[in-house]
Amino acid sequence: MKNLLISLIISAGLIGTAHAGDAEAGKVKSATCAACHGGDGNSMAPTFPKIAGQGERYLIKQISDIRDGNRAAPAMAPFVTGLSDEDIADLAAYFSAQVPTGGGADENLVALGESIYRGGIESKSVPACLACHGPNGKGIATAGFPQLSGQHAAYTEMQLKAFSNGERTNDGDTRVMRDIAYRLHDSEIKAVASYIQGLR
Repeated sequence: MKNLLISLIISAGLIGTAHAGDAEAGKVKSATCAACHGGDGNSMAPTFPKIAGQGERYLIKQISDIRDGNRAAPAMAPFVTGLSDEDIADLAAYFSAQVPTGGGADENLVALGESIYRGGIESKSVPACLACHGPNGKGIATAGFPQLSGQHAAYTEMQLKAFSNGERTNDGDTRVMRDIAYRLHDSEIKAVASYIQGLR
């Protein structure tokens, strides 16, 4: 488990310091984000992620990766192309300070989803999601591991499938999320995504 966490930290490119953002400046700059993510980062559209309460370090990495072409996100790329590092830090500071809304899980998928999230799948060498994302899905902000709780199931499912098929590769050279997602069957992805949506 210790080696997995070390690998995740290294693969996420989390060594180094980030610019300290200004949440008030970020609020002003967030106007263009509102159409997809909501004014406070609580997206109403299931295909756009909720980013309210997300860790600053994670937000900075993801926005920077999209801006720099290291993560494919065609819908978002036009909005981040001209952002400076300071702009990104300000936006991250603003959205991380917002309160995330919750969601609900499909009761028919809870048993399987909870089993994967809390215990992994030993036969497939799939670790428990809570090892990096916490028992309540709050993530580990200081390490850059994202908050998952309450995230739209459709979005989580889409990202896990993107990791699985290699469309999303910004999990670092150790390919931690790609390797984990690749081992999951579509039905397992659907179940764990639903369970995550209901986490509080």
